[in-house]
Amino acid sequence: MIEKHTRKEILNRIEKAEKEHGVRVLYAVESGSRAWGFESPNSDYDVRFIYAHPKDWYVAVDLEEKRDVIEYPIVDEIDINGWDIRKALRLFSKSNPAFVEWLRSPIIYIERGDFAISARKLLQKVYSVQKGIYHYRSMAKTNYRGYLRDDLVPIKKYFYVLRPLLSIMWLEKYQEPAPIEFERLRTLIEDDAELNEQVSALLERKKRSLEKEIAPPISELNSFIERELQRLEDFSERPGKKVETMTDLNILFHKSLS
Repeated sequence: MIEKHTRKEILNRIEKAEKEHGVRVLYAVESGSRAWGFESPNSDYDVRFIYAHPKDWYVAVDLEEKRDVIEYPIVDEIDINGWDIRKALRLFSKSNPAFVEWLRSPIIYIERGDFAISARKLLQKVYSVQKGIYHYRSMAKTNYRGYLRDDLVPIKKYFYVLRPLLSIMWLEKYQEPAPIEFERLRTLIEDDAELNEQVSALLERKKRSLEKEIAPPISELNSFIERELQRLEDFSERPGKKVETMTDLNILFHKSLS
C-alpha cells in the first residue's frame, strides 16, 4: 500500500522527468520489496518506468549511441529510473527478469495505452522458463553465500534468497513466469508447517525492523536453502525450441509509438 502523498510525489517526479527529457511514460510501477510484500518501515520506493520518445528520435544514424535510460539519485527514499521502450523490448526478447517482474507488479503508478497489456499477452510466448530458473538460482546462491553464513546475518537477505528459490519452484511446477508477490509464492510450501511458521515469524520481524537489522542465522531456513541449492546445483540452461518473437515485439513497438 502506497500512501496517497507518496504516490502523488512519485507521479510529480515522473511528470518532471517527462518534461526534462521530452518523453512520454507508458508504464510505471513499484518494483522492490514493497511490491514483493515484505518491506521494512524505512524501505526505499523502487519506482521503475518505461518511456517512449517521439517517433523521429528513433530514426537516426547514431541511434545505438543515444542514451536509453533515465536515472535519478535517491531523494527522500524514492529511487526512480526508467528504460526507453526499445531497450525494454530488446531485453524482453531475452527474458530479462527485471522487465518481466515489472510487468507483473501489483503496484502500478501509470499505465497508458496498451503497451503493458500487450506485453503481458506476449509473456507466455517470449518468456523462457529455463532462463528464469538460471537467473533465480544465481540470485539465491549469490545472496546466500554472500550474506547468510556468518554468525550475524542481515534479516532482509533471507527474502532475497527465499523469493528466488520459491520462484524456481513455481517455474518448475507451472511452466510460466512466477508472480512477484511473496505471499503467492508461499503457497508452494503451505504443506510444510514448520517451514511456513519460520517464514511467517521472519516476515513479521522484517516488517517491524529497519533495513539493516542483523541477527543470528535461522538454522531451519538455512537447511531448507541449502537443500534447494544442492538440488539445483546441476541445473544447466537447456536450449529450447526457438520461437520467433521479434515480429510481435516490433508490432508492439510501432503501435506504442503511434
